[in-house]
Amino acid sequence: MADLDLRPLSLGEILDRTFTLYRRHFLLFLGITAFPHLLILGLNLVQASLTTMPALPGKPPVEHFQGGPSTGLFAFGIFGVIIALIVYLIAYLFSQGGTVYAVSELYLGRTTTIGASLRRMWGQLGNLFLVSLLNGIAVGLSFILLIIPGIYVACRLITCVPAALLEDLGASRSLGRSWELTKDNAGRAFVIGLLYFGIFYAATLLLMMPFGVGVVIAVAKQDVEMLRMWSALMNVGSFVVQVLVSPILLIATSVFYFDLRVRKEAFDLQMMMNPGGAISSGRPSVPSILS
Repeated sequence: MADLDLRPLSLGEILDRTFTLYRRHFLLFLGITAFPHLLILGLNLVQASLTTMPALPGKPPVEHFQGGPSTGLFAFGIFGVIIALIVYLIAYLFSQGGTVYAVSELYLGRTTTIGASLRRMWGQLGNLFLVSLLNGIAVGLSFILLIIPGIYVACRLITCVPAALLEDLGASRSLGRSWELTKDNAGRAFVIGLLYFGIFYAATLLLMMPFGVGVVIAVAKQDVEMLRMWSALMNVGSFVVQVLVSPILLIATSVFYFDLRVRKEAFDLQMMMNPGGAISSGRPSVPSILS
């Protein structure tokens, strides 16, 4: 997307560029997110087809539905749970990393494809897993202390994934890098996150809530076939929400990452001198609260 020049951006311009990239390359981002999440959809549909009817309090279970307390993949015990976790994790990492790589190429005026963006993730799965894990621990511990510190830490670490993938940094260094870049910019990160969650919950209400009502009605009627149908439709709705909405946050955080580097490190001048080169790394340092 060569018409996107590298220069310091206002918050409004960051959001505008986010939706411009998404709109112009909709099929690219749709494919990067959809292909990995098809694994999750398939797993969820299998689980929905194996669902058994829970008995209502004070009402004896219908004989047709008796057959054990386990439902879905839990019927396979710990093996099913492990398979589900692996599938969810792989899909999450591939869609997240592939989107960041695609934004990087497009934002710097290059071209890319769904396959090329996803293939770049093969060597980064372990590193991105550790980044996500460490990020989750840091934010989670902060939320345990108090809500406000948790939100602040999440805002300061919002660019850790682009930093890890585009600068080839390890887990702790990528979090330190994000903390360094977002200094004095936590407010802009908060607005980006708030906008994403607003869109996500609105889409969830629109595409999943009606099917959730169907699930409740099916349970009330003790109709297992209806329950399985509505559960399957709710999983399809969840798939659509993830595929359509999750790229927005990843695109926005990637654009935000580049804007911070332009502001603080003259990244625009670096790319002017070496437009086809790799993205250079700054000097990340891990702050004391993350070390």
